[in-house]
Amino acid sequence: MNAELSPKATEIAAHARMLLAAGGYNSFSYADISDRVHISKASIHHHFPSKAELVQIVVARYREEAREGMAVLARQFDDPLAELKAYADYWSTCIRDGTSSFCICAMLAAELPMIPSEVADEVRGHFQDLTNWLASVLKKGAAKGQFHLRGSPDIEAKSFMATVHGAMLAARAFGDPKTFQAIVQPAINRLTTVA
Repeated sequence: MNAELSPKATEIAAHARMLLAAGGYNSFSYADISDRVHISKASIHHHFPSKAELVQIVVARYREEAREGMAVLARQFDDPLAELKAYADYWSTCIRDGTSSFCICAMLAAELPMIPSEVADEVRGHFQDLTNWLASVLKKGAAKGQFHLRGSPDIEAKSFMATVHGAMLAARAFGDPKTFQAIVQPAINRLTTVA
């Protein structure tokens, strides 16, 4: 699903992504995008016949970026602990700088019962991609003695992922970017401490 988009469609998708991060699927309409991109709603429909199609494409592109980011971390570090910290630091920086304060798939996951199935499938796919990557990092780290897992790598990966997404939510709720790192760092410490 890595279709080439025209420059205008790319701009529409970028604004949709920002709106998704701010409030999820049901928080915006084509009128909101029209105001931001300065084109008619009919022109948006020309590029994306339905909101479901637009959001599916945005999430598919987001998934691809995330997979590429995970692959970069895997190539960049031969140290699972450094890889895990780099992932957490990525989000910490995004939240602090305001460049991406919330994972759009985490936002959409809260709406799963109410969003179109094609979008829900992409969201579930992202969570599976992230779980698989985190589990592989934790497994490698456990083999090197860096991580001391209390459960299977899959369960520990899901637990860490839930902590990261919960920390995003807490940072947003408290209006304090430092809250993110204050929650995530103890989770990393727990993984590195012998039970």
